[in-house]
Amino acid sequence: MRLRILLPVLLVSTSWGQDPALLWSTKIQPLFDVQCTKCHGPLEQKGGLELDTPAAVLKGNDDGAVLVPGKPEESKIYLHLAAEADPHMPPKKQLSDAERASVREWIAAMTVVPTDAAPIPPPRREFPSVTRAIDTLIAEGWAHRCVTPAPQVDERTWCRRVYLDLVGRIPTRQETEEFTAMPPDSKRETLVDRLLTSEEYPVRMRELWDVFLMGRTKRDGQEDRRKQNGWWSFLENAFRKNRPWNETVRDLLTGRPDDPENIGASWFLYERKDAHQGIAEAVAPIVYGTKIDCAQCHDHPLAREIKQAHYWGLVAAFNRGKNIEGTKSVGESAVGGFINFTNLKKESQPALVTLLTGKTLPETWPAGDGKEQDADDKYVDATAKVRVPKYSRRAAFADAATQDNPLLARAFVNRMWATLLGRGIIHPADEMNARNAPSHPELLDWLAQDFAARHYDVRGFVKGIVLSRVYALSASAAAPETFAGSLERPLMAEQIANSWRVAAGVPPNDDTLRRAVVAAMPDVLPREYNATFQQAQFFTNSPALGAILQPQPGNTVTRLAEIPDITTRVREAFLAVYGRLPDADESAQTAAYLNAGQPQIIESTRDLLWAMMSSAEFFSMP
Repeated sequence: MRLRILLPVLLVSTSWGQDPALLWSTKIQPLFDVQCTKCHGPLEQKGGLELDTPAAVLKGNDDGAVLVPGKPEESKIYLHLAAEADPHMPPKKQLSDAERASVREWIAAMTVVPTDAAPIPPPRREFPSVTRAIDTLIAEGWAHRCVTPAPQVDERTWCRRVYLDLVGRIPTRQETEEFTAMPPDSKRETLVDRLLTSEEYPVRMRELWDVFLMGRTKRDGQEDRRKQNGWWSFLENAFRKNRPWNETVRDLLTGRPDDPENIGASWFLYERKDAHQGIAEAVAPIVYGTKIDCAQCHDHPLAREIKQAHYWGLVAAFNRGKNIEGTKSVGESAVGGFINFTNLKKESQPALVTLLTGKTLPETWPAGDGKEQDADDKYVDATAKVRVPKYSRRAAFADAATQDNPLLARAFVNRMWATLLGRGIIHPADEMNARNAPSHPELLDWLAQDFAARHYDVRGFVKGIVLSRVYALSASAAAPETFAGSLERPLMAEQIANSWRVAAGVPPNDDTLRRAVVAAMPDVLPREYNATFQQAQFFTNSPALGAILQPQPGNTVTRLAEIPDITTRVREAFLAVYGRLPDADESAQTAAYLNAGQPQIIESTRDLLWAMMSSAEFFSMP
């Protein structure tokens, strides 16, 4: 099943050399979403005009066409934006010259090829591996966009990057030297295989997916309860054993794992304390790849495919559940849970369990005002403390969402791509809907289908990305959606805490330091990162950081202070903290600082390390 949104017209470039589809997604759609679609979108169409898709714009309004492809000066949609226009659009607001120029540019770049049928998607190409598919299709995107990719990073930088991504810390000096000494033809794959089978990898993945699935802990003791009740163990075990992703998701959706070692899966539902709407809103990005919160009171105002029925259908999938105190389990009634929702027209509709794929779970509703009667024979074991219905609405939804739902694979693939490369193929990564077109649609289709075909092999997919050419690129000024260079990625709090300890020459895992950094930097993959004053205060005055920089036998402060030659001391400091050698200016300035503090060698060395470990370079993915 191909889920790409196809328009009834094909927009192609003219001699202007601009891609109208790209102009639409990057300039026009964001502008219209803010200024126009409230009155001319899925929920309301004043004058019969819709402006939320190119096809709708081309259809025109009640009076006829508003756009003449290739001719902005003959297009009402452009002419009505002028300051002196009557009627003037948007009402009571004047668009900037730059915004009007974007609309003009888009119209000028368009021509229309009428067609009665949706465009036929290209046949699926075969590639021998995930890495080959990525390298080929991304390179084709560069060629199509006339973009030159950035050069690859050096081996030390790549090593640091892959350690941070796969095990959540920088490599030690010894680990870096071991990598650089490996045979060149196989060194990267050898290291990746080693990291993916290490005990640090499942912890790193748990750190990520705990936040993706549950959000950061906000209440006192919440993190401890996740750990004590098996949630962390459930996630770590799934990634350690490389369980198929669809099986992992099914366990957390049903809340009744069959295997005792996966018992913590029930915490996904249990922690939400019977808040069925909250459960539905948490489930949607996992199984559909998109938030559906905006469809609570009406159909989604921008993404036409997301209906109010999908929101309330997802609520209905879980509203028979109830936490059973003393068991950390979520029970389920065999009856009830038949609810209606009201749309903006005040029409009452039944909340059927309807998936975003279009599938509706069959279920017989009581006739009229009748109510079902609960009975022991409706349960697998009526004497059990946690009774399981013979027909479990929750389990039926879990089966449909994990066995016949191509959106599940697309959601995981896009989220992990964003995690490892800084941006999803569809961006934002948790809004995979018609409003956000994929930058590389064939690649996303191929990766999702391959992931499902390989039984949702998480480890294999991650390996395929980190061994690709795009993963190894240095920074670039090219547009981020081209993936022609590495994108800025601030480190996650856990990565900072672990890496601080490695740089300080002490074992990486320390719960006290981790909690302190998480409290200061709770965001994970923020759309825009802006450091706060409180974070700056933490990094410059943190007792937790100060504690690991106290001189101790064998740690970095002591080791560096014992080096008599200052040039060598500077070199070793850069290798310990940044994993690289200093350039000439860095070497000279750092040496001058250490020379000035020569009488207090320990103090000056400690202050140098603190400054380096609180720098922007240390807090960003290399």
